[in-house]
Amino acid sequence: MTTTGDIQSAVVIGGTGKTGARVAHRLTAAGVRTRIASRTSGTLFEWNDQTTWQPAVSGVDAAYVAYAPDLAVPESSTHIEELANLAYREGVRRMVLLSGRGEPAAQNSERVLADSGLEWAVVRASWFAQNFSEGYLLDPIREGHLALPTGGVGEPFIDVDDLADVAVAALTRTELLGRVLEVTGPELLTFAEAIEAISTASGRAVEFERIGLQQFSDSMTEVGIPSDVVELLTYLFAEVLDGRNQSVTGVVEEVLDRPARDFTTFAAEVARTGVWS
Repeated sequence: MTTTGDIQSAVVIGGTGKTGARVAHRLTAAGVRTRIASRTSGTLFEWNDQTTWQPAVSGVDAAYVAYAPDLAVPESSTHIEELANLAYREGVRRMVLLSGRGEPAAQNSERVLADSGLEWAVVRASWFAQNFSEGYLLDPIREGHLALPTGGVGEPFIDVDDLADVAVAALTRTELLGRVLEVTGPELLTFAEAIEAISTASGRAVEFERIGLQQFSDSMTEVGIPSDVVELLTYLFAEVLDGRNQSVTGVVEEVLDRPARDFTTFAAEVARTGVWS
């Protein structure tokens, strides 16, 4: 069971995103006074506008940080270092950073947080299951055809609800501090197998097609995806999904004392909402 310990207030940076919104909801439910900071929330936060940083972190005990667009971008470690230093000066005691598996640039950000003087933990995550239901993959799935530059590499898709539970535990349980908590789902699935599970759960045929990186990049550009996002996605498919992450961990089970949710269960629950219909 999560206890808030000595954390009475927190800011969730990226608090309207996939993980941030869930973390904020859980912190609030646990009785933690929670401030949501993002580009679209009441407390404005912009990574490229440091005048927005101090109002976000001032007067809170802890911070959860989901960097946008991704810690894989080169400037991320500088931003994380500067934010952590500011938070320390403002009296924030604890920071939990969302990170990604197999991303060297992300690990640079993890190191600067560890050296900041703050109490810290890192939640290093595999590919989100919710990318299929809440992100850029949703529309192609609805249209019945998903084309990606990935083949037989297995990925242990993490349910973001599990991730958020681990993040809140890291924010509120002192025994988890100073750790990199690498969270994964309980099984390896290729993207084709994930799409097959979605087809079965939704009762709709969805075709998976493997394409080249250039074709993927061109198709994303054609439908209006911003160039920086296209570059990031191309990098992730080329580097992170090269086989280096074909392993599962038991961190969700260890921290939460229950099994991680498998992809079939995720797909069945999402299908009942009708989002793929």
